[in-house]
Amino acid sequence: MAEAGTRRRARGGGGAARRAERTAVKIECAKYIERNIPNLEILNEEALQIIEANAETVLEEIGVAFVENPEALERWKAAGALVEGERVRIPRGLARALCKTAPSQFTQHARNPDRNVVIGGNNLVLAPVYGPPFVRDATGGRRYATMADFNNFVKLGYMSKWLHHSGGTVCEPTDIPVNKRHLDMLHAHMTLSDKPFMGSVTEPVRAQDSVDMCGILFGQDFVQQNTVMTSLININSPLTFDSVMMGALEVFARNNQAAIISPFIVGGAMAPVSVAGTLTQVLAEVLAGVAYSQIIRKGAPVIAGTFVTSIDMNSGAPTFGTPEAAQITYGCGQLFRRLGLPYRSAGSFNGSKLPDAQAAYETANSLNAGLLSGVNFMLHACGWLEGGLVSSYEKFVMDADQLGVLHNIAKGIEIDENAQAMDALREVGPGGHFLGCEHTQANFKTAFWRSDMLDYKPYETWEEEGARDTMALATERVAKLLNDYQQPGMDPGIAEGLRDYVAKKKDSMPDAFM
Repeated sequence: MAEAGTRRRARGGGGAARRAERTAVKIECAKYIERNIPNLEILNEEALQIIEANAETVLEEIGVAFVENPEALERWKAAGALVEGERVRIPRGLARALCKTAPSQFTQHARNPDRNVVIGGNNLVLAPVYGPPFVRDATGGRRYATMADFNNFVKLGYMSKWLHHSGGTVCEPTDIPVNKRHLDMLHAHMTLSDKPFMGSVTEPVRAQDSVDMCGILFGQDFVQQNTVMTSLININSPLTFDSVMMGALEVFARNNQAAIISPFIVGGAMAPVSVAGTLTQVLAEVLAGVAYSQIIRKGAPVIAGTFVTSIDMNSGAPTFGTPEAAQITYGCGQLFRRLGLPYRSAGSFNGSKLPDAQAAYETANSLNAGLLSGVNFMLHACGWLEGGLVSSYEKFVMDADQLGVLHNIAKGIEIDENAQAMDALREVGPGGHFLGCEHTQANFKTAFWRSDMLDYKPYETWEEEGARDTMALATERVAKLLNDYQQPGMDPGIAEGLRDYVAKKKDSMPDAFM
């Protein structure tokens, strides 16, 4: 009897362990997407050659401006460009030749090696929203972002399975002085997540702080020999490269860290209203920006990017998810692949004020265009609202959930023996059903992508549970993820080093809010 009691206790203990395992918090992170589907190519060879020739003409005849940066002008002159004042005219073929030393793909290392991402090739890396000064949630509405909000978004990014990257300025924490907030933001990415992240670009000295903090996190030698950061270097379209962005680019390139060279395109305002004209301008700006990065350091990792929107000719407001934006996104993919460069574009773009049907339609249009155009690094993949003015808690988790769809589409269609399902077709035959057949039983757990948030229950069950709409489900999802959050471990010495660096840098300068 005693032995039987022992066996029962053992079985009971095993059941408790299994129940605990089922209910334990699991922090999952899917590997970056490796596409097994073709890219959508909308430009024929003649169109590609015309745009490429026109871009070279823009660089040679019109040129680009490098403002308030005499060192850059001297570098261009030494490289063979014609410099008149701040205007740099680049001879036909020079920029393209300089771009050849940029790598076609590179690895961005995370402090957790399992989270490393490879940017380029057939890969797609997803990163969250970047830059909004406001946040919105169901309880607090629209308000200025704080550091507490920033920390929450980093935590949500860390807890989101389909998101590969922690991003950069996921919102702008306006309660921290402008000259110090980059330190807190970097510290949050480094300590609250172990996914790869972006560096600061708002001043060259802040870019250097990013490099120095990475030296503490990864080791200085490792940073010089490997890429541990990406950064967003926007071009002041049309055809203008300002000293702040170029100064940050110089720091990152010099230290072997990646830069996204990205024209800021609002069609009709910063670029022509035609798709072909915009593609010409984008290509010219990217050629000049990438070439300059290679003048700073041959082999410096770069990503050819573009931010694409158009303008509403009635209100002047930017529009998103439009067919013209999709056409530019597809076209840039073809042009940048011909340059052999990784590609950044698309995201959860929309102009809606709320996470509503407009936001969903426009976001879906942009996300799918990004997947099919061959984008390698997708910034703003989740959380974007109100034309980029708002980081939305609810939309962050809505988008992050739907990014799983991109993963599944990118897999392509399997055609192995199991996928052909001939045994199932033989077993069921005419007039039957597949619910109980052996093939279904063997595959049902992994056969279909499943949302972690959306509601597919019968109407009666949905009504009994409160008739919750998607906004309510998203609010619940935000609360669950933040409640389940577990901070990844860090070596105490590194943690102390980062805290000391941030404290000393902050103490070295007075607060500035401008």
